[in-house]
Amino acid sequence: MVTSTLQRVVLVAKHASFQSRCCVVSSRVQYSTVYDSNEKTFDKILIANRGEIACRVMKTCKKMGIKTVAVHSDVDASAVHVKMADEAVCVGPAPTNKSYLNMDAIMDAIRKTGSQAVHPGYGFLSENKEFAKRLAAEDVVFIGPDTHAIHAMGDKIESKLLAKAANVNVIPGFDGVVEDAVKIAGEIGYPVMIKASAGGGGKGMRIAWNDDETREGFRLSSQEAASSFGDDRLLIEKFVDNPRHIEIQVLADKHGNALWLNERECSIQRRNQKVVEEAPSTFLDPETRRAMGEQAVQLAKAVQYSSAGTVEFLVDSNKNFYFLEMNTRLQVEHPITECITGLDLVQQMIRVAKGFPLLHKQEDIPINGWAIESRVYAEDPYKSFGLPSIGRLSQYQEPINLPKVRVDSGIQEGSDISIYYDPMISKLVTYGATRAEALQRMEDALDNYVIRGVTHNIPLLREIITHPRFISGDITTNFLPEEYPEGFKGHQLTSEGRRELVATAAALYVSAQLRSQRFLVKVEVSGEWNLASALLPVTINRTPRVLQCLSRDAGGDITLQYLGTQFKVRVLSQLVSTLSAHMPEKVPEDTSSILRSPMPGSVVAVSVKPGDVVAEGQEICVIEAMKMQNSLIAAKAAKVKSVHCKAGETVGEGDLLVQLE
Repeated sequence: MVTSTLQRVVLVAKHASFQSRCCVVSSRVQYSTVYDSNEKTFDKILIANRGEIACRVMKTCKKMGIKTVAVHSDVDASAVHVKMADEAVCVGPAPTNKSYLNMDAIMDAIRKTGSQAVHPGYGFLSENKEFAKRLAAEDVVFIGPDTHAIHAMGDKIESKLLAKAANVNVIPGFDGVVEDAVKIAGEIGYPVMIKASAGGGGKGMRIAWNDDETREGFRLSSQEAASSFGDDRLLIEKFVDNPRHIEIQVLADKHGNALWLNERECSIQRRNQKVVEEAPSTFLDPETRRAMGEQAVQLAKAVQYSSAGTVEFLVDSNKNFYFLEMNTRLQVEHPITECITGLDLVQQMIRVAKGFPLLHKQEDIPINGWAIESRVYAEDPYKSFGLPSIGRLSQYQEPINLPKVRVDSGIQEGSDISIYYDPMISKLVTYGATRAEALQRMEDALDNYVIRGVTHNIPLLREIITHPRFISGDITTNFLPEEYPEGFKGHQLTSEGRRELVATAAALYVSAQLRSQRFLVKVEVSGEWNLASALLPVTINRTPRVLQCLSRDAGGDITLQYLGTQFKVRVLSQLVSTLSAHMPEKVPEDTSSILRSPMPGSVVAVSVKPGDVVAEGQEICVIEAMKMQNSLIAAKAAKVKSVHCKAGETVGEGDLLVQLE
């Protein structure tokens, strides 16, 4: 309800202009990607992947005049990547082990379509040496490194030994296969990192600060590793406190040439998975950048690497850096490197796979401007910074009308986000001459991104990129838990922001009633109100903003997406407001006595039965969602009254799992 106490508010958002002292920004790109039609590579490429990365590879193939073949599961029959390809072959039902990981079916698709080469994207079979061997046996080119490099770098234990031999800085730890985790952790010294030997993407990783956490982390990481990679071997190494996660993009050919294409800062993470990345890093100076780049190339040459790959490092506060792992594939965040170098990495991979030498020298590689990538997920950011959400995109509109915005996606309005695959909706990329410019464009792009039908993480992304600490460049991999120790709660409104929100909701309400366009209620709100549009460009006290009206009803309830976060506002007449005070309120459910599933997933294990007495914090069950293991615990000490799930069952968000007395 709008009252006379509303005051005029002027809210000016200012971002500090942060230019890394190490970065030489040229006034123009030194070169740009040229697609030479006379340079023959392949006639037809099969993309052994799905979603946005399959679409991304197809776009470059189309520019190079190469025909493409999509593979898909039965539930993906109408997916965007299937429609984009020249041909498409179904390789099995929805579960990944029966479709996108089904090597026999994919090999049949290659033979059936006469594909000369395969691009694996990332995930699935991208780092599977057996798949690469099977392709080679049938004279089909694998667009990636040779099998020996995949094998060497795919095993964290072997890769660490090779890195040592190549004079690459490594983290102290235990190099063998772990048998007694507690003993080894004690010898290394806490905290330690427990990691799946064959892992990647944050799966099979846990930090342990004591013996009990080591035992639990070893068990969960082992299960997660077996589920995700079919290999439950683990390793343990010293955990670098307050680290930055900075990676170097490398590119090498089959003629002994190798380049480093600058760095990407990937420190903003949740559960060891990246959320926001940028290139270049605000932290590196020219000397550290060069040292990291040279060591990355040393490692690539040591394993005779050929293709695009990424060497990941942990960097401490004194700029000491340590080898973490090498990903022998294209990275999710490769677009930001493309933005600052002018290179098309997919094109480079295809050229190298055909046997062409690299066209550029190390001195040719620029840092031109700044690029930011936000990973837009179908996730609930209010639960552990992002637990998966499933559903159908009832409305979907990408902000590609804005300048210097790139959206890599593989979905469209009407697409389903299912439990079977990664919950990524898109990679939202913005770039500019300076970091401040790229950040402002990211803020605008997030405000103009329309996603309805699933819960998404735009509220978290927007809070990150507008956070003073992020803007200053003072970040580590601990950023989220440090800044939101009680969990993410959405944008916290100031009194001025609250007045803006209420005034806008009131203006929207009156606009719907009277179809007016301009309102003055102490806070000035104006705009061209198109109530059928998903986006509401408005001017609030002379400050332009873009809001989204997610819902409104005749009773005055309005849900607005404002500054990235959803807010519920009720606009009532004076009479209705007076009467509503007498309406009974619904008593919220006592969640301390029940355990509901916080996400859709499958039950991996149930640790209790009726009659058991559990302690506060004791594990009740383990739910797997998108190949991640999540341990659910008791909120209080109590006796188990009933158990409503069992291992192997699929559960939905909010399903009752266990009831306590």
